[in-house]
Amino acid sequence: MKYTENSVNILTALHYKGIGKAWIVKNYKPNISLEKLSLLLNINKESFIQERNKVEEQIKKLDNCDGIVALGDEDFPKHRGEVKASERPIFIFYKGDIKLLDSNNPSVSIIGLLNPNLNIEDREQKLVTEFIKKGITIVSGLAFGCDSIAHKESLNGGKTIAILPSPLNNILPAKHKDLANEIVEKGGLLITEYYEDFFSNKELITRYKERDRLQALFCDMIVLIASYAQDSAARWNIVDKKLDSGARLAMGYAKNYGIPRAIMYNKDIDTENPMFDLNRQLMEEQKDITILTSKNLDLIIADIKSKKLFKKDLFS
Repeated sequence: MKYTENSVNILTALHYKGIGKAWIVKNYKPNISLEKLSLLLNINKESFIQERNKVEEQIKKLDNCDGIVALGDEDFPKHRGEVKASERPIFIFYKGDIKLLDSNNPSVSIIGLLNPNLNIEDREQKLVTEFIKKGITIVSGLAFGCDSIAHKESLNGGKTIAILPSPLNNILPAKHKDLANEIVEKGGLLITEYYEDFFSNKELITRYKERDRLQALFCDMIVLIASYAQDSAARWNIVDKKLDSGARLAMGYAKNYGIPRAIMYNKDIDTENPMFDLNRQLMEEQKDITILTSKNLDLIIADIKSKKLFKKDLFS
């Protein structure tokens, strides 16, 4: 497994109280000596080295990981958008082609509900096909439904990146382990910010939120296929069905970061479909959102590839 001393130092620093992403972004320097780093952390050098050895032993046990890249490493990818220090990615565990995260590689994040109907699935497949035909890398979260549809369609001649809420040696959902392996085998990429398993459902929920943030930060546009809204159950009297709201969170991150947002929606056939409730809400709330159509798709793809969708240089 590939990793640098820099990446292990960052992982170790995060073990100390009060040290998080914002502290690393503001205070850590890639070539900092252990003496200076220990001084910043207000600990002795020997204590840091002992903790560092424990972390290194831990990551060496990861048997499904090609490497780690961290802030300051030469191949650490640049995120898109404007993001505060506490939300910036500072390290990534990966398996596959890490170069797919290069900011010069055009990519689109595909998000949506867990249980789309056949019509939505068919339309999503056609949309993803158009993206990959033009050399766009597809980013998603390996979840059931729209995520897995996007990944699977991308494997037909394209490249895809799966962002996980779990360590690479414990793929979630477990039923998608074979899909994860196929993604890597066909030149794609798996990434995560985690090398330890979660200890509670509350922590797992937080990890899903963090994954949604990365889906926004590592794309040139985020596309919502379809999703229920938070009030869909009451509005449509829906019972005994999981109405996921993660898509709203991911779209919210994208809006906050200045990442272009788009939705799949056809007013002629989707108006009375509760699976498009969130799409309709976002259309009303966010006037700068793009509705993808067969007429504008080629132009949108051209803009993605030329980075024209960003009004200014947002890469940091």
